[in-house]
Amino acid sequence: MNVQTLRDDFPILKNIIYLDNAATSLTPEPVLKAVLDYYRSYRANVGRGIYSLAQLADQRYREAHRKVADFLGTTQGVVIFTRNTTESINMVAHGLKWKRGDNIVTTLLEHHSNLLPWMRLERSGINLKILKPDQNGKIELSDFENAIDKRTKLVTVTHLSNVLGNILPIKEISQICRDNNSLFLVDGAQSVPHMYLNMKKLDCDFVCFSGHKMLGPTGTGVLWMKSEEMIEPLLVGGGMVDDVSLDGYRRKAGYEGFEAGTPNIAGGIGLGAAIDYLNRIGREEIRIHELTLTAMLLEGLLDIEGIEVYGPRTIEDRSCVFSFNVNRLVPHEVALMLDQASNILVRSGHHCCIPLMNHLGLDHGTVRASLYFYNTENEIERFLATLEKIVKVA
Repeated sequence: MNVQTLRDDFPILKNIIYLDNAATSLTPEPVLKAVLDYYRSYRANVGRGIYSLAQLADQRYREAHRKVADFLGTTQGVVIFTRNTTESINMVAHGLKWKRGDNIVTTLLEHHSNLLPWMRLERSGINLKILKPDQNGKIELSDFENAIDKRTKLVTVTHLSNVLGNILPIKEISQICRDNNSLFLVDGAQSVPHMYLNMKKLDCDFVCFSGHKMLGPTGTGVLWMKSEEMIEPLLVGGGMVDDVSLDGYRRKAGYEGFEAGTPNIAGGIGLGAAIDYLNRIGREEIRIHELTLTAMLLEGLLDIEGIEVYGPRTIEDRSCVFSFNVNRLVPHEVALMLDQASNILVRSGHHCCIPLMNHLGLDHGTVRASLYFYNTENEIERFLATLEKIVKVA
């Protein structure tokens, strides 16, 4: 993988060091071209017209769904396009048939998007169990075994923490769910762009993730589910029905039955182009490069006196998301200093994980640096060197 050549597809990188990929990734020129081609060459609605442009738009949009399924290693289930991971999770929360007394198991590691929908269900008499991690973000498998039982309707966990970077044992949790006949939802917002998730091997019921974190346009997300009969559509209306009478309606099979109204057609096609781009590079090539950068950044952060790193201390247990703080400085101050000193862009604050931050005793949150394949070793060196200067003046 020639990183320097790939960086030519991201003109924005000429003047910045972008280390906020956990929030949103950058978008390469081929993806932008695919989006513009739709608007310039075959701008039409999907699932409706029979004229040539409409048929071409429908073909490209449908093909994008297939590309996502291939990316997930499956021909089974249904791929539904949404606006983001948040909408995908809420579709499951609203679409499942709940009854008072049902149990949900989740963790304190979750992004608000995988916590608030379940907290809201508590108003309807649903019981919510929240497992708490240790100071490094680890939750023992035995905690899941003790929490999940025959009364557990759903287990919903992040695959990769957007704060601490630790990876949860999804396969093992899946087996516990199967033993108890519980449904299993995986928040793959952080993992899908960086790790290979194979739905056949993972054996979960729902996977939710965002296109904008994997080179795609904003306003694109995915809900994959094992069977289209598992939930009711969140929205009903135009484009999602085969027939309507005054006695009721019959929704279309497949993803169309869940995508009421005119969808984000250009965004979906752009997401398909993003997957093409990642496949051309090779996910194993990306993994190896990111592993090198992860090891380099972890070692460098741990070596700087005055910096406290949160999360796993070994690369075997983590991915390329790092949270840390600089002594005597609040996270926002550090982020501003990095930007002003070296045009280094990082996230600071609570990262939409306020309950986790409270649990860890981090009133102001953390500084977060997150990597992607277009980052370089030279950028990591400049980042660490700038941090050393900030520590000295703090």
